Amino acid sequence: MAPQPSRAVQDYLKAIHAEGGAERQVTPVVIAGRLGVRAPSVTGMLKRLAEAGWIVYEPGRGAQLTPAGIAEARRVIRRHRLVELFLTKVLGLDWSEVDAEAEALEHAISPRLEQAIAAHLGEPVEDPHGHPIPTSTGEMARRELRPLHEFRPGQRVLIREVRDDLPERLRRWQSLGLVPGAVVEFVSHQPLDDLFEVRVNGVVHPVGSEGLAGLLGEPLPG
Repeated sequence: MAPQPSRAVQDYLKAIHAEGGAERQVTPVVIAGRLGVRAPSVTGMLKRLAEAGWIVYEPGRGAQLTPAGIAEARRVIRRHRLVELFLTKVLGLDWSEVDAEAEALEHAISPRLEQAIAAHLGEPVEDPHGHPIPTSTGEMARRELRPLHEFRPGQRVLIREVRDDLPERLRRWQSLGLVPGAVVEFVSHQPLDDLFEVRVNGVVHPVGSEGLAGLLGEPLPG
């Protein structure tokens, strides 16, 4: 097994991990959708990943990461999220633009540079979008989070994570205060108009369910 897999291999392992492939099988169609490629091209790559020991692949059913595949996927995820945090905290880039930059840099960072970035940032546990950063030994926090559009009036929610690949939406969320760590109170919901009223930092905003898509949180008591 090559010590440094290719960028394509890393991208596939990360995509399978993102779809839950550390715990269950992920279908080729889902993987193709995640990577933005055609499903037939995925099948050949999955066979090669299985031959290299990164996944267990059952034709017609899907792929699940092996322990080696999980470790490699989390190594790439760790570097991606450390880079995002470095770009925002140290270089001052906006959180809406760092995902694409980190996507390119995650493949080029050496273990030594990864260690230096982590140390400079104080061994952080979350990236700018609230996603957990795997530890250097591959541990990764598990959370039970729900999409914000599933909550209803009277509930208070702590935002924990936001999707990081939606630049326009990230800028919009930031302008409304819908960021990790913010507490959102659901004031009202009009199903026919698909409109929520949410209170953030004392201000009530009208937002549709599509405007909340990509925000994940956990309910607070009261």
